[in-house]
Amino acid sequence: MTRSELRENIFNMLFQVEFNPEEERLEQMDFYVDGLGEIREQDKTYMKEKYQKIVGHLSEIDALLNEETDGWKTGRMNKVDLTILRLALYEIKWDEEVPTGVAINEAVELAKKYSGDDGPAFINGVLAKFAS
Repeated sequence: MTRSELRENIFNMLFQVEFNPEEERLEQMDFYVDGLGEIREQDKTYMKEKYQKIVGHLSEIDALLNEETDGWKTGRMNKVDLTILRLALYEIKWDEEVPTGVAINEAVELAKKYSGDDGPAFINGVLAKFAS
């Protein structure tokens, strides 16, 4: 899988966080990855590890988002945009392998695919606040 495909799968896994109880997260993660069929073991490991790292930082990520978004606190954001922002902000703040520009660009591409018409601009605007 390409990095973009891996990221998209991680986005799909993270989206489920909003709809499943915390105690079911690992089971849901395994269920999702197993449903992908025959993929390389290293891709499975990468997705699972990154998903768990992001979930481990959710409270910090949401706090950062709430500090920087006027009028659009995480509880008010649509779940697609929130999930994209969580993934990208994790990459910006904690994933040294992903350059900030790449994290923002990939987030905007996910928004073009999954969010509404205003999603890409919203995602770009929020993430730009963390680009420095």
